[in-house]
Amino acid sequence: MEHVIELEDITAAYDRQPVLWDLDLNIPKGSLMGIVGPNGAGKSTLLKIILNLLAPVSGRIRFSIDGETDAKKARRKIAYVPQNGSVNWDFPATVKDIVLMGRYGHIGWCRAPSQGDRLIAEEMIARVGMDGYEDRQINELSGGQQQRVFLARALAQEASVYLLDEPFKGVDMQTEKIIVRILKEMESRGKTILVVHHALRTVPLYFDHVAMINRRLIAAGSVRDVFTEENIEKTFSPSKGV
Repeated sequence: MEHVIELEDITAAYDRQPVLWDLDLNIPKGSLMGIVGPNGAGKSTLLKIILNLLAPVSGRIRFSIDGETDAKKARRKIAYVPQNGSVNWDFPATVKDIVLMGRYGHIGWCRAPSQGDRLIAEEMIARVGMDGYEDRQINELSGGQQQRVFLARALAQEASVYLLDEPFKGVDMQTEKIIVRILKEMESRGKTILVVHHALRTVPLYFDHVAMINRRLIAAGSVRDVFTEENIEKTFSPSKGV
């Protein structure tokens, strides 16, 4: 099986307190993978390490995204949707402004978006069900609508790998259904998607692969093979943390 990202012996810490310990994880190409574990297990930290937003204390990361193995270039092929609660929504920007930001990797920060870029942004806004809101300020929207806008921004990047940090947290059911539909469509097109997720009951419905972590990797593989009662108990047992 081909992997787009391989993490080997990853240890990470905040203020010298370990949050991940000797973690090994391979992300299969074209998979829709959920990352589950208790609060403080290192799920969001894992995404930050992949994105180089946090440097690991030790360990290695290897990339092979569309044949690109150079880490800096490979990361340009990754789109990221942060947690809703981690974003300052008071900044003055419209829905259209936010989604167009997803095109800057293609056009550069100092150049104006082309008509083609604007059409892609409009297409992605419609795809997440936010057409008609293009000129609304982002801080005027509900939490679910804001999450859809940030997903549209990621889609506008036309990336090969997508990382989403708890995209279903605090959103309405309509938004959750839209996000799930889009993720499955993306997977069918060969995209690789990694999602931090907390609702265990929906793991078999939403994902085909799962990584179960509690600071260490407990299990990873197809949902059918590794999402078992035994592994769930191991993952959420306090004794499994560092």
